[in-house]
Amino acid sequence: MTTTRYDRHMYALMNDRRAAAVHANTTRRRLAVTAHVALTVVGVGAWIGTVFGPGWGPALVVAGALLPWVLLTGVLNGSTRGLLELRGRMLDERQLVERDRVRALAHRITLWLLVAAAIGAGAYSALADAPLRAAVTPVLVGVLAVHWMMPLWVAALRVQDELGEAEDEFADAP
Repeated sequence: MTTTRYDRHMYALMNDRRAAAVHANTTRRRLAVTAHVALTVVGVGAWIGTVFGPGWGPALVVAGALLPWVLLTGVLNGSTRGLLELRGRMLDERQLVERDRVRALAHRITLWLLVAAAIGAGAYSALADAPLRAAVTPVLVGVLAVHWMMPLWVAALRVQDELGEAEDEFADAP
């Protein structure tokens, strides 16, 4: 299989080490994932509020959250070196196995989230004496967003520190 100019460009972009300091160690990657999760929750919640609620205030929240969310998505993709963004032909065997593991774990997490969402929507309908359709659409939108992002979050949390970076952390230790 031949690589295209797009493949080479994306590979170079995902393996550009100029911003590596942002995601150089586990703590920074966890912080980036936490911030990304928070921005996703805020953005999706505001989008749901825009579509299903009155007024345009939530739309401004979506607009304000979008740029930092996109930048953090780039940080997470860079930390995984494009594990989920690159085409399979650009990954080696180890990366292909890791991508399969990440997707399987993300799938299991999302499965349990769907179970919880279904139970929660049913409980809301029963306790609030509201029609189930009032809860289902916003819940499905939220779960869809999590399903979309979960592989990236799992992949970023599973990345191991590079040997050179780990040695630098211990260089200052007595």
